[in-house]
Amino acid sequence: MDFPGNLFVVAAPSGAGKSSLVAELLARDPALRLSVSTTTRAPRGQEQDGREYCFVTREEFERRVQAGEFLEWAEVHGNLYGTSRQWLQQRISEGDDVLLEIDWQGAAQVRRHFANAVSVFILPPSFEELEARLRRRGEDSEQAIVRRLAEAHVETAHAPGFDFIIVNRHFHQALRELESIVVAQRLRYAAQRRAHPEVFRALGIDHPAGDTRK
Repeated sequence: MDFPGNLFVVAAPSGAGKSSLVAELLARDPALRLSVSTTTRAPRGQEQDGREYCFVTREEFERRVQAGEFLEWAEVHGNLYGTSRQWLQQRISEGDDVLLEIDWQGAAQVRRHFANAVSVFILPPSFEELEARLRRRGEDSEQAIVRRLAEAHVETAHAPGFDFIIVNRHFHQALRELESIVVAQRLRYAAQRRAHPEVFRALGIDHPAGDTRK
């Protein structure tokens, strides 16, 4: 499916800094919209229903799965997460640039439906640093930290399947790299042709059949 809007998919193991990078990127780029996922986990800190996530019961989530309402969904750390198919297609069909902050399983499902999706995987500089970050944020029990570290080894093994890799050693450097990916995608030939078809038609360079680039 070919839509005028760009779709960015960002994934990372827990504690790699994905949420902080995405939040700052969205604050700097008002043209970029965050796709709010649905989840069965409880809100953390100052999170609000409908802002960071749509919080539902497991029963309600499973009902929506059976109804085919999710473009992708997965179980992560014992909780279910999913992306609304209808909301996402409407946004990018209207020309919005949308960012999905999901896990590697969800990213794989999205790429199967949206060939133009740009995927980014954020890595920690080491597993030792990842553990230190998980402990510093003070949100998880010892058992949860051990589980997240074990799952991080599985998650990072899927990084080769992504279009771009960012090593989040220094936050502001990683943020600049993430911003660069967004800007570069918007300037690609096919992305510009989707966003400005009238310009390409007027200039006689609208050749979608021969263009295999994203």
